[in-house]
Amino acid sequence: MTEKSTLSRTSLDALEAHCLSPAWREPDIGIVHLGIGNFHRAHEALYTEEAMLARPGDWGICGVTLQGDVGKRDALMAQDGLYSVVERGPRGVRVTVVRALREVLAMPFDRARLFELFADERVRIVSLTVTEKGYCRDPQTGDADFAHPGVAHDLAHPDEPSTVPGILCAALKARRDADKPPFTVLSCDNLSHNGDALRQAVCSFARKLDPALAAWIETRVAFPSTMVDRIVPATTDADREAAHAALGVRDEVPVPCEPFRQWVIEDRFPAGRPAWETAGAQLVDDVAPFEIAKLRMLNATHSTLAYLSMLAGFETISDAVGHAPLKMLIDAMMTREIAPTLAVPASFDLAAYRDALLDRYANPALKHRCEQIAIDGSQKMPPRILSTIQARLDAGQPIERLALAVAAWFAFLRGHADDGTRYPVSDPLAERLTEAAEHADTPESLVDALLAVGDVFPAALARNPVLRDALLRAATKLQHGALTAIDDYARID
Repeated sequence: MTEKSTLSRTSLDALEAHCLSPAWREPDIGIVHLGIGNFHRAHEALYTEEAMLARPGDWGICGVTLQGDVGKRDALMAQDGLYSVVERGPRGVRVTVVRALREVLAMPFDRARLFELFADERVRIVSLTVTEKGYCRDPQTGDADFAHPGVAHDLAHPDEPSTVPGILCAALKARRDADKPPFTVLSCDNLSHNGDALRQAVCSFARKLDPALAAWIETRVAFPSTMVDRIVPATTDADREAAHAALGVRDEVPVPCEPFRQWVIEDRFPAGRPAWETAGAQLVDDVAPFEIAKLRMLNATHSTLAYLSMLAGFETISDAVGHAPLKMLIDAMMTREIAPTLAVPASFDLAAYRDALLDRYANPALKHRCEQIAIDGSQKMPPRILSTIQARLDAGQPIERLALAVAAWFAFLRGHADDGTRYPVSDPLAERLTEAAEHADTPESLVDALLAVGDVFPAALARNPVLRDALLRAATKLQHGALTAIDDYARID
């Protein structure tokens, strides 16, 4: 292979050492995945390949980009759907070539091919990683957001859908009208009760179009919930160089990740599924205890680290936990404020989980950028942090560290670090939030302006004087710099 060789199916024989097994039969497509980003390629796709190696089946994946990203489609298809997973851990780098991805489509350009696959009974699962905002949900009701321009478009043009609710309804309607069994819809997003949330959004959209379709979806379509976990940063040139050095061929779309991974899945798949349990997934009756623990312990502290770091100037999560007071703060937040709110199975050791999270955060090889984690705070704050605050308030327990996390997000929305360095604020409510934050010139005005954002704060919680006082204390402390606030809050009782 030459210096200019690119990863392809024809190069696989020479890359046997980097494949999970040389025994491989090219599968037909059985899974369509909406949102073919880095996380899916380091998580569900890898689990699926391992499952097919353990128990063969036609569970090849067609990945779909929903934002017209022909660049990603073209890059992956130029490599015959192949890519490498660059696993970075304390013991070094491991590069694995993944073969489960058979096709990549870009909406709206490949709409006809996508709906051809949706109509194919061999496609038995449609899975998603589209982030919280991709569900187009009304945060107050959980139904589809009918004021969302994309949702309004899809209701007016149901044969040309662009949103998740519109696409799924159109696909399921075609299966129903052809008297074909439905596929299972599998959410793999960090969203509380993600299967139930997606089901509500889809069914509420369907009711606007066709109440009979909504009834059919409600009774015939499974929406199992899942809990997913793996830290997967954005791809960098260093990842491409590491893949090239290991493989001897170019991979333009490698995926970096940590060694740890977890997948807990409610086992409701009427049309069948890959044998994911053979790859280490946990198949359970109820994912809720695992999901809540992960949202509150991992996701909440990840967001806390991100917002404090954006203010203090730490670039990556490992940089952040390398600062001893910040690591102490996060340890105390998990131990004293978050863990007491959790009801987990007896086999779930919360102290061990806390320690494992801190070790994962400290992985210096991963380079997980805080700016990446800080996006979409208005979507992440309620399930990750506000739900824990509500549980603590209901129990009459203190919320000081959790309040600091929220106040750090408030300060982050001003768009600059403590040293004046500017950064972008990426959020579905960015214009509204940043305007409120930038015009608030005192801690009181900042707290009051953002507590008034009903899309984030439920009215009863926003009116709670204990929360407001705790936020005011934290916002006042942050005026003196995030490092000062971190140091002080790391040592409170």
